[in-house]
Amino acid sequence: MGDPVSEGLALLRTSFVALYGEKNPSAGLELTLETAEKVQRSSNILGGLAFLHSAEAYAMLRRRIECEKSLRAAERFLGRAEPNDAGFSMVSPGQFGRLAGSCFLFLGDAPRAEVLLQESVTEVREKSKSQAIVLGNLALARIRQKKVDEAVGTLHRAIEVVEGNRGGGGLNLIFKAGKELQSWNDLSGVRDLNSRLFGLIAA
Repeated sequence: MGDPVSEGLALLRTSFVALYGEKNPSAGLELTLETAEKVQRSSNILGGLAFLHSAEAYAMLRRRIECEKSLRAAERFLGRAEPNDAGFSMVSPGQFGRLAGSCFLFLGDAPRAEVLLQESVTEVREKSKSQAIVLGNLALARIRQKKVDEAVGTLHRAIEVVEGNRGGGGLNLIFKAGKELQSWNDLSGVRDLNSRLFGLIAA
């Protein structure tokens, strides 16, 4: 019999390729659920992460009920984790809020996403790629509520982070948010932000 933790870790990493590389949430969901089944008695952290990414896959598929069930399962598993858990090095501060916030953005619930992401942005490591992703999604949540000034300020923070680490995920979200701000191009703050985005492209 194989090692369930090693097998689960391999499945989880393969699910990341499907979800975030190939943009195939159905394939990613199948892999995350298989991971959860594989590791449920061996690693609370890997089980929690499997359910967390299952939740995002469900959100991408606009399946809110299943998404919220997976988020609750992830919270339960992660809450039971011990320092000697085989997956301990894979979990990081702010990770739950970062992914849960992303879920509610996919589900079109920008107010709930904003609350989760605002909480998470202070927990993730300063100037990290994860912080850039949180800030990019937080800007999107604010744009979709027409909180333009707050969104612009958030994007300036995100750009500062990306200028330091050039993280691809954060960079993509920044440009996505910039595109969604184009309806407010008559505002000087948005025009200034556009100039900074052009500078980011040229760098």
